[in-house]
Parts: sequence; structure tokens; C-alpha cells
Amino acid sequence: MGADRFAERLFPQPTKSYEDLQRQLDAAQDHFYESRNGKAAQAIDEALQQIVRLPVGEARWKLFVSAQLLHGLNYRAMNRQKESDAAFRNVLRLQPDYALDPEYFAPSVRQGFDKLKKELARARKVKLSVKSTLPSSDVYLDGLKVGQTPLMLDLLAGTYDLTLVKGEAVSFPRQIQVQGPDTPMLVDLTYEGSISASPFPCLATGEGSDERTLSHAVRLGGTLGVEEVIVVRLEHPSSGPKWFAATVLNVEGGQKLREGGFKTQGLDAPTEALSALVDFVTTGRSPSNLVVMNSNGKAPWEQPSPTDKTGASHAGGLDVSAPDLLLDSGANAHDSSTPSLRVASYVLVGVGAATLGGAGIVRLLAQKDADALNKRLHDGRILSTDQEALKLRDSLVTKSNLLTGLLVGGGASVAAGAVLYLLSPDSPSSRPVSVGVAMDGAGVATSVSGRF
Repeated sequence: MGADRFAERLFPQPTKSYEDLQRQLDAAQDHFYESRNGKAAQAIDEALQQIVRLPVGEARWKLFVSAQLLHGLNYRAMNRQKESDAAFRNVLRLQPDYALDPEYFAPSVRQGFDKLKKELARARKVKLSVKSTLPSSDVYLDGLKVGQTPLMLDLLAGTYDLTLVKGEAVSFPRQIQVQGPDTPMLVDLTYEGSISASPFPCLATGEGSDERTLSHAVRLGGTLGVEEVIVVRLEHPSSGPKWFAATVLNVEGGQKLREGGFKTQGLDAPTEALSALVDFVTTGRSPSNLVVMNSNGKAPWEQPSPTDKTGASHAGGLDVSAPDLLLDSGANAHDSSTPSLRVASYVLVGVGAATLGGAGIVRLLAQKDADALNKRLHDGRILSTDQEALKLRDSLVTKSNLLTGLLVGGGASVAAGAVLYLLSPDSPSSRPVSVGVAMDGAGVATSVSGRF
């Protein structure tokens, strides 16, 4: 995927400037006044296709409003009332108090605009909640700033262009469907804001965050729909020479397939070394002047991991699910820190806790049926003609059987987990794991947290 195609997929840029688009709208307005309504509609549509590509902000919103209002007037002149109202609605849904200038709009147009405004004010709204991984990010809808995250808005149902901005970080432009009772949106601006397209596809990274950068590269590959991503960078070890390195990542599984590099004293790399690196990355062949990850998964440019007082290593942690194919099973400190038996014990205890929690819910529901049945008894007996009482009795029998099964299964699972925990070897680097259960009359929630 070339740089131009990459930029078009993630950061589509307008082919015209603000001034060009304003002149195009002026020309469309002339077409309208001279009753060339078809040409006016075409010019406005072409301008809107470029306006939505402009950077968000007040200037873009003003152009957008001018285009929509002109659309509304032009469609009205063409007796296309539905399209005219739709154009006016695109303005009023984000600025419900917008008023038409009486010097430019006829009384009949203003009257219809105000009528539509009142109808929209009474229309059913949908809740849109927007959150971001970067707090207090500016939220833009159709180019208009509407607040900062976390943000809750009541909007008319429909399609909106959503963009988040925090300093230099800008989210990918996206269209969202606001519908149903509510529409929650969470934007990972930490990830999306780290990507730029100019002068070439680039991932920004901070100190000590190489693994997170590779994780972002895998996510980016998924966004673009490619099978593999190659991350190229200049490594700066604290001591020794600089290295020009490249890593090949499989997008579907998140694995690091190949990684290699060569020594360099600057950005001007020897032609033969760069060619050798390209050959290695694309084919897997390892020339003599190329350094490849060795069997223990360490590259010459990597810094030793810091250790705590117990000597346990703290790696950065690549937040993708698949293992590193370049590491053998004995070299993966993260896997060896928690034996498989210990992991199985955590899972069994969690499942058992969830099952016992479910038993508690069934017990509460059974108690409600029992109370209702007691009110329908006649001298301690159920009348054969009382269909409601018979249904309650059958329901109690079913819940009793289910409760027994849950209690037995949950107890067995917890006991098996405890046994496996005692049998599993201890590890000084094991992370703490916690099990939580929350229960009320409406449901049960169980969580198992930790690292394994």
C-alpha cells in the first residue's frame, strides 16, 4: 500500500482550499438566482464532498452551513420539499436555535424554516455518549465543536461525521449512526492520534514504548485490511552503535514473524545493507551483513529489562493476543511465571464462583414463586382448578432442580480449582489474581483479574 493510498484511507484530504470552495458556492448561488437549479444542485453536492474533508473547526462549519442552506433554497425552488427540509435539518440538528438572515431569505422561506425548527424541537432524541482514552478531548460533529469528553448529547437520529482532537492528536474521521435508545462511542485517541500520513505513514512513539508501538501497528493493519505490517525504525541503544531495524508483523494473529537490522552511523545507510534488509524482510533470507533475532528472542539493539528487588523482569508487554513466534517455549518468561496448573485453578475457581452466584439468583427467584404460591393455598393445599397455582408449583420444581445442579457444579468447580492450586508449583514472579462476585435481585456478575 503506497503512501497516497494510505493517506486516502485514513486521512482523506480535500483537493480544494477554503477559498476555492467558497467561490464554488458563490457560483452555485448564481446558478440558483438564474434558475439553473440543476447546475446549482450539482455544484453544491461537489462542494460538500470536499467540505467534509476539510480540517474540523469553525471555518469548515460555516462553509457546511452555507452549502446546506443554499441546497434547501434550491430544492425548494425545484418543488422538492423533502430534500429541502433534509438540507435545513442538517443545520438545525446541531444548532437548533439557528435563525435565517431576513436580508437574504424571503418571509415564506423563514416561515417554513421556523416551522421545521419547532417540529425538530418536539421530535424524539437519541442519547450519544462519547468517551476518549485521552481525557478532555474536543468532540466535533460535522465539523462543529460540541463539547469535550466525556460527553453526553441528545441528538436527532441520523448519520454524523465524528472527529476527536486533543492537541496534535486527531482521530480517524468516521461516520456514526446515532439510533436506538442510546449510542455509546469510545475512541482510542491514544492509538489513532499516534498515526500520521505525512510525509509517509508514521507511528509516533515515546520512550520505552516500543512494544506498544508494535501493537498499534497490528491494529493499524487491521484497520487497513492488510495481512502483514512492516515497522521500520532507527534504534538508539544507550551504548554502542545505532541500528536500522525492521519488524514483520502478522496482522491476524499479532505475531512477530521476522525482525532484523544492521549497524548504521546515521540515516545514510549503505546501499548493500539496506538492500539486504529489504530482501530479508520480504523473503526471510538472512544475508551475512544482517543481524537477525537469535533463539532467545533478543536483538542487539534491545535494552535489558529492568528488574525489581526480587529479580523479576518487567517487560513492556505487547498488547496483542498471539505469542511471539520467534520465542521458544522455554524462553518466554511471561508464560513460565504462571504454570498451566495454576492458570487452570484460577479458571475453575472463577467458573465455580459464577455458578454459585447463579445459584443465588435462582434461589431469589424461587423464593418469589414460593411466596406467590403460599398466597393461593387453601388450607395448605393446591386446588386442581387453580391453573396459576399449578404453574407456580411446576416452576418451583424446575428451579429446585436447577438450584441443586448449580450448587453441586459450583462447589465441585471451586473444590477442583483449590486442589489444582495446591498441586501447582509456586513461582516467585506470579502476579496476584483476584476473584470478585457481585449479586443482586436482577443478576450476577463474576470477574477474575490478574496476569497469567
